[in-house]
Amino acid sequence: MQLITADTPETQFPSPNSASEEGLVAVGGEITTKRVLSAYRQGIFPWYSEDQPVLWWSPEPRAILYPDEIKISRSLKKTLRHSDLSITADTVFSEVVKACAGPRTQSPTGGTWITDKMIQTYNRLHQLGYGHSIEVWNEERLVGGLYGLSLGAAFFGESMFSHQTDASKLALVYLARFSESSGIDFIDCQLPTDHLASMGAINISRKEYLRMLETALKHQDHTKYWQLDG
Repeated sequence: MQLITADTPETQFPSPNSASEEGLVAVGGEITTKRVLSAYRQGIFPWYSEDQPVLWWSPEPRAILYPDEIKISRSLKKTLRHSDLSITADTVFSEVVKACAGPRTQSPTGGTWITDKMIQTYNRLHQLGYGHSIEVWNEERLVGGLYGLSLGAAFFGESMFSHQTDASKLALVYLARFSESSGIDFIDCQLPTDHLASMGAINISRKEYLRMLETALKHQDHTKYWQLDG
């Protein structure tokens, strides 16, 4: 585990294989667009709480979802067929991030890891074409969604929220459909959860994840604005 200081270049991180047993790679440094993009390209992501220094992680195992292997339960299929909810992409990115910024039980301290600085940074990444969101609407009310980063042929999921039954699941289904149709190899779910596992996420080793990431990053980045079909 390495300490990042003010003199550490924004693109410099220790090897993910040097992570602690919990997956911690480095501590410190400012959250900037350049540093966040560099971290993701190296298999590392930030995850910390407001009262902590920035913590950089590469967990073992890593949870991923292959777009064509998403599991849709019988009840969710019914929702997909008959729901009046509508889906959009990249229309209210900042609102989705803010909605995801509530307390989370899996946070390092039990609070939200989506700090004000992270919100600012990811909004800028959206403006630069890397950050993307999927939104679920009940008429004009935002009831669910997710956001993350797209690099090469990989999508790095950051967080999701749901204010109505199945709303976040619908967002994930549409992300998987878009990913499959647009050539995204995998969705990085970062940390294993029962919710994600129920929808088809699997756990792989850090070594396998880094191999897949290297391949995915050889592809050209996807377009700045996403469009969902149906």
